[in-house]
Amino acid sequence: MSRLIRIDWPDNGTPDLPPALSLAECEARLASLRAAAAAAGHDVIVIYADREHAANLHWLTGFDPRFEEAVLVVTPGDALLLAGNECLAYTSVSPLVRGGLVRVGHCASLSLPSQPRAGRRLVDWLADMLGTDDRVGAVGWKWFGEDEVDDPAGTLDLPAFLADPLRLLAGRVENATPLMMHPVHGLRARVDAVGIARLEFANHMAAAALKRLVFGLREGMTDFQAIEAARLGGLPLGCHATFAVGEAPGLCGPSGAHLTPGQPVSFNICHWGANICRAGWLARSAADLPATARDYVQTFVEPYVTAMSDWCALMRPGVCGGYVWSHMMAALPAETFGITLNPGHLIGLDEWISSPIREGSTDPLASGMAMQMDVIPAHPAYGSTRMEDGYVIADDTLRATLERDFPDVARRCAARASFMRDVVGMDVPDTLLPLADTCGIVAPYLFDPAQIVIC
Repeated sequence: MSRLIRIDWPDNGTPDLPPALSLAECEARLASLRAAAAAAGHDVIVIYADREHAANLHWLTGFDPRFEEAVLVVTPGDALLLAGNECLAYTSVSPLVRGGLVRVGHCASLSLPSQPRAGRRLVDWLADMLGTDDRVGAVGWKWFGEDEVDDPAGTLDLPAFLADPLRLLAGRVENATPLMMHPVHGLRARVDAVGIARLEFANHMAAAALKRLVFGLREGMTDFQAIEAARLGGLPLGCHATFAVGEAPGLCGPSGAHLTPGQPVSFNICHWGANICRAGWLARSAADLPATARDYVQTFVEPYVTAMSDWCALMRPGVCGGYVWSHMMAALPAETFGITLNPGHLIGLDEWISSPIREGSTDPLASGMAMQMDVIPAHPAYGSTRMEDGYVIADDTLRATLERDFPDVARRCAARASFMRDVVGMDVPDTLLPLADTCGIVAPYLFDPAQIVIC
């Protein structure tokens, strides 16, 4: 069983700024996309992006649209990036654009309403790149199964103003989003050593902000003041920073509520590549909890921390995703813990890429998977608890490369794993690299966060 101890939360230092995305990386990614498209039978790939769904385009080019939409058209010998009024100049952040490997076109239809619409129409730009017999692979942000739609391959996750001209101009247009995001063969489903360094930096920034928030919580303050205490560091947000108190749904932001003992609370800080989340009670001890929740730690938190230890132990290359799912469902019975989503998923610039962990999944975990420990329990009396942080599964080869190229990153990951094993008592294999100093920490009473649960 678990118990409470009092500790200083670990501090392994601030990572150095990781390397920026290079032209060589972008060239390799563009080549890999062309190869994957050809293998899938696509003559042309069209990638759509907007503010919420920019990860595929950014991964490929280093550019993401601000305010507007953007479209990238990739053929075997050409690549055209279409941007609106305000993003046109910003396309220069892309190494591929600066290197002359991607052309840029102005398409005012991608701009905001009521802005000038002079210039070429989207359909005319697309007509330059597509042939009537071309098989087009369209990349948005999700794909569909036979249990959802009649024609999964032909169902596009694109706005009609792009899907309609594609279907008008080309022979067949299919959903090619899995080329980028599928958990097994998606181009974005694995990270290398430099990718780990970038993810660690993002996880540190988010975890440091969340730690400032937690240790800044005071009775009587507002939830706005709690978020202010986090002092967000300036990295792009992967989703809205949440702070849900009392009966507020978990995705709520601050509303002006005052923090008083005996309220459940959940909150997160999410940057590109990192989402650090915690949930517990505004309390100093069980005495501050409602009578129906006084056994919160023993009945709800301790089994959860033990299950998260089991989750860590399973994060090894070759373990079947369906086995992880069934093990977590058995360890955290639905009648008490009410888990409805996948117990873990891939994370990238978008908070959720996809997941090998699904009911009945035969997808194996693999080295290079950036995994989010995202296991969300919910109970009408106990509220929730959370140990949501980022990790990377890494085999001997990837760990050796990380130690060679980014020794400080490897050292910090090893220190975090040692803390989880030696202090918290969790079963953390060598194949699992914890990316944040918050990994392993569950503080159930958030007015006294030095108390944490250990195995």
